[in-house]
Amino acid sequence: MNDEVTGIRWGVEQRLEFIEFRLFWEGGVRRKDIVDMFGVSVPQASKDLTLYQERAQGNVDYDKSGKRYVASPNFKPRFLQPDSDGYLSRLRSLAEGLAKPAESWIGYRADTDIALTPHREVEPVALRAVLDAMRDGKSIEVLYQSMSDIRTEPVWRRMSPHAFGYDGFRWHARAYCHIDEKFKDFLLPRILDIRSPGPSGAKSHEDALWHERVAVEITPHPQLTASQKTVVAKDYGMQDGKAVLSIRLAMLFYVLKRLGLLRHPEQEKPRAQHIVLLNKEYVMAAQKRAEFYDVGSASALSS
Repeated sequence: MNDEVTGIRWGVEQRLEFIEFRLFWEGGVRRKDIVDMFGVSVPQASKDLTLYQERAQGNVDYDKSGKRYVASPNFKPRFLQPDSDGYLSRLRSLAEGLAKPAESWIGYRADTDIALTPHREVEPVALRAVLDAMRDGKSIEVLYQSMSDIRTEPVWRRMSPHAFGYDGFRWHARAYCHIDEKFKDFLLPRILDIRSPGPSGAKSHEDALWHERVAVEITPHPQLTASQKTVVAKDYGMQDGKAVLSIRLAMLFYVLKRLGLLRHPEQEKPRAQHIVLLNKEYVMAAQKRAEFYDVGSASALSS
């Protein structure tokens, strides 16, 4: 939604979105909420609420006893599209300490905890240097600590990064390694220092396994009951008993590992392993091909 369409300045539009966010997710909003969130005056907050009622007629009732504006029974979103994933992402960011309460727009914060993983420190200067190299299409030397048996001490290596990957626990840079002369994954926390920007060793389009995609078909574990299969299908957004995930071949290892599909999920107890592969032979052949070329997902484990 832009200014040309609505005729509203962006700052005001953001406050209208906030009003609607609170109306939908928390049932109501007060003038003070707007004042505290955006630092505007009380008269300005009143104008915002009046404007919202004009633009979204029938959405708001005033609760005199609670002294707040509440969502009416006929409430229909006008300025935002309610999104459960978006709301839960805000809640997660709060619980993990990655966002301040004012940044989340959440007023009532349900008691929440996260199954945290150890924090992996990424040096901002190193991250910025990798970003610069990506943006400018250049290479950079990084002092990199490998976990391989061959390189046990930090080594200066030149790489040409072109993308980022996240496996659910760790961030890595997808890059052409000038030493090994192949595309590999460099874990960002293992970059200890940076120096010497230079020409690129390879272009993004040459990383074939980054651009190739694999169709991973998943279905509920065959040993689940019919009702259990139904809820698993709902959990994973399946249609007609299956879901098809389009995965970069360079990211395939990470996805299979996270979903418990690397080995023989059909032999696992369904209570612990809810899904299996429908096209296992095809997917495993693709993973072996990635490992054969020693690029993509498997390479990050030894880089």
